[in-house]
Amino acid sequence: MPTSRMLIGDELKTSWPEVVGMQLFFAAAKIHEDRADVTMEVHKVGEGVEPGYNDKRVRIFINNDANVALTPVVG
Repeated sequence: MPTSRMLIGDELKTSWPEVVGMQLFFAAAKIHEDRADVTMEVHKVGEGVEPGYNDKRVRIFINNDANVALTPVVG
């Protein structure tokens, strides 16, 4: 049975280094493809964010060209 959750071994995928440098739209589509169960927050590099861990959130940090600048991770 197919699933929309990407598993690494027995673990759900929690980081996407392969999307660094991608345009935001394509990076978000890839993350959603792997983990449809998480919400995504988009921030500019250097922007302050609320502290705290959330296992249903991925923060995507973009540069001025709207390309992903840092590896998005769950948290």
